[in-house]
Amino acid sequence: MPSALHYTLTISNWRAHQFTVTLQIPKHSENTLTLSLPSWIPGSYMVRDFAKSIVELDVISLEDTKNAVLTPLSITKLDKQTWRVETGGHACTAQYTVYANDLSIRSAFMNDQYAFINGTSAFLKVSGFENARHELSVKLNDEDPTTADWKAYTSMPKCSDHSPVSEWHFIENSYDEFIDHPLYVGVADIHRFDVDGVSFTLLFSGTNNIDCERIARDLTPICKHHLDLFGTPRAIDNYLFMTLLADNGFGGLEHKYSTALLYPRFDLPQVGEPEKKTDGYITFLSLCSHEFFHTWHVKRIKPNVMVKPDLSQETYTNQLWIYEGFTSFYDDVTLARAGVIEPQKYLDIVAQNVSRLLQNAGRFRQSAAESSFDAWTKFYKQDASATNNIVSYYTKGGIIALGLDLLLRKQSNNAVNLDTLMQLLWKHYGVDEKGTPDDVIQRLCKTHFDIDVSEYLNRVVYGTDDVELASLVSEMGVNYAARARVLGEDKGGISTLPVIKNQLGATLKPATFGLTVMQVFEGLAAMKAGILLNDVIIAINGHIVNTQKLQRLLDNAQTSKVDISLIRDGRLLTLPLEVTEARKEMAYFEINNEEKLSQWLGK
Repeated sequence: MPSALHYTLTISNWRAHQFTVTLQIPKHSENTLTLSLPSWIPGSYMVRDFAKSIVELDVISLEDTKNAVLTPLSITKLDKQTWRVETGGHACTAQYTVYANDLSIRSAFMNDQYAFINGTSAFLKVSGFENARHELSVKLNDEDPTTADWKAYTSMPKCSDHSPVSEWHFIENSYDEFIDHPLYVGVADIHRFDVDGVSFTLLFSGTNNIDCERIARDLTPICKHHLDLFGTPRAIDNYLFMTLLADNGFGGLEHKYSTALLYPRFDLPQVGEPEKKTDGYITFLSLCSHEFFHTWHVKRIKPNVMVKPDLSQETYTNQLWIYEGFTSFYDDVTLARAGVIEPQKYLDIVAQNVSRLLQNAGRFRQSAAESSFDAWTKFYKQDASATNNIVSYYTKGGIIALGLDLLLRKQSNNAVNLDTLMQLLWKHYGVDEKGTPDDVIQRLCKTHFDIDVSEYLNRVVYGTDDVELASLVSEMGVNYAARARVLGEDKGGISTLPVIKNQLGATLKPATFGLTVMQVFEGLAAMKAGILLNDVIIAINGHIVNTQKLQRLLDNAQTSKVDISLIRDGRLLTLPLEVTEARKEMAYFEINNEEKLSQWLGK
């Protein structure tokens, strides 16, 4: 095996959003080496071209260190992310600067409180050394007093076999493992808690008044649920929830021993506040549940093409509905199973997911399997037409998982369910990380349950049929129905507010004067009238409108058509708009048998 590579990452200048990396490469047998950086990060299926953030790269030969001769080596850039270095087989040192100003959980970011860095954004891969030891030292800029209190946090194992080069010295056994540990360096609120022998760490960026004890208390039964379902993966005894707090923003990205989250700071509970679970806080708990579930389902159970993916280019699979979809089912249902939210609140959350699908004409145009395959170009690069042309493998996949659970229970007389299937996935594909074939769900159900789910999956996964929830959810003691939307923000679920009568069929945003059209939904009045994206609606029948007045005028229209006035690219237009009855596209569930629902939840 090749000797170890050693990377030293220095927080050189947060004001310029820059860190530097010094990479020490030992003597080797080849005359040239290839250095490269991934173009995408596992779990986020979009080419991001991380190498574009490398500001400069130099490589120095260490052939004649006795005479203090440091020779710059010839570097040839082969493509957007790959360099060939003429080393002559001698030990050498590469040094490069990286620009870090992407406030997300997929790349790298720095400000006055912290630096957050993914390995895919920071650490060059060295050809021939992919399976060598990869060591990392983290350093601060000694000349910058503003970072004196910063500390480094990561899930990467600490190096203990020799004296550390710095206070923070870590090690992994291959490049793929090395880049799977995001790094946080800065000021943070830290809280630790234990669940069934696993030590969990909550990290929140900056200094805040976050009620970490309460969050840990609520996360404990959620983590226990996942641990009980799968059993602790081999070698996991520590797990890090790393949360970047911002005024706005949302995201989560799974790693084998940690997750990186981005969340609005004031959606989390503050110390001293009443213990009320707001929607924002429930969403955070669900996000944590989702990413921790990925510890098994994505990071270890994974599609066969993702076992050793080529990070230089897209890797296609039609299985994301299994991985993100099933996880989207478990993230919310776990909160109800653990008693963190009430059953009706869980049903309202499911209803919101179903409502998003019902408003999405794209679900009739793209299947969940196609959505998975086209994630690189369609799901991750959505435009204003997305609602009419694509479907989310997260949202529909979660509803497919719910339907599959109810179908398995019904056909087995409650002998098996989705939990049983997840445990089979773990046993046969996750423990050894050997990768799942496209037909893995059909295969496991037929082989182990003697239940043929092919017809169901052909309709709702490979076809564009909706999951027939009305007939299935009766098995869990609830009724399913749909209604028109109510005035104002409406995500779905039970509502006592009066519903609208007529529907425009567009998403609007208040403008300086009037309402800007953000989306136009296929088959509804706005599209039929010829209303386009970025039009500014100013009046109906000569009456100036805001959001509430527009809806009131539509609902009270006494004719089959109204005149809608708008501004388009500096022109004033008046179009005839057909008054159209509002669609029943907002789902809701009502409990009709609390005992059956409690049994379904496993309570």
